[in-house]
Amino acid sequence: MKKLFFLPILFLLFACNGNAQKKSSDKAEEKFEVTKTEQEWKEELTEAEFQVLRKAATERPYSSELNDITEAGVFVCAACGNELYRSEHKFDSGTGWPSFDRAIEGGVAYGSDSKLGYQRNEVHCARCGGHLGHVFDDGPRETTGKRHCINGVAMDFIPDDTK
Repeated sequence: MKKLFFLPILFLLFACNGNAQKKSSDKAEEKFEVTKTEQEWKEELTEAEFQVLRKAATERPYSSELNDITEAGVFVCAACGNELYRSEHKFDSGTGWPSFDRAIEGGVAYGSDSKLGYQRNEVHCARCGGHLGHVFDDGPRETTGKRHCINGVAMDFIPDDTK
């Protein structure tokens, strides 16, 4: 009789270690070239940049000045200056966030999150780990078919003529 009592308890112990408690991103285990304490990031970033880059928040759609950028240049991480996207790979997705069909090679890294109840491909800066946005498979078919949906507050733009 004791065995029957302990069997459900043993089952519950193992069941509590399910997927819901796994980390939503592999980012936590990665080592980045630029690492700072949370307090250092808070001191260096604006509140909006901190919430998006360090806490994986999402800015309101159509709130970024970077949506309207059409000139040649490079989009860099607002936290560390790492080059992320070239303007020639930017397109108007109609979503309200800056969108790109590809990143600069080595500029971004990928993880996953399931905060909304389903799996999404997260994009973060390969140099500092800052959250940038997500990648979807509904981008331009004539190029990569990918849409990197990026929070504008997570980036700065540097026109080519200022390099």
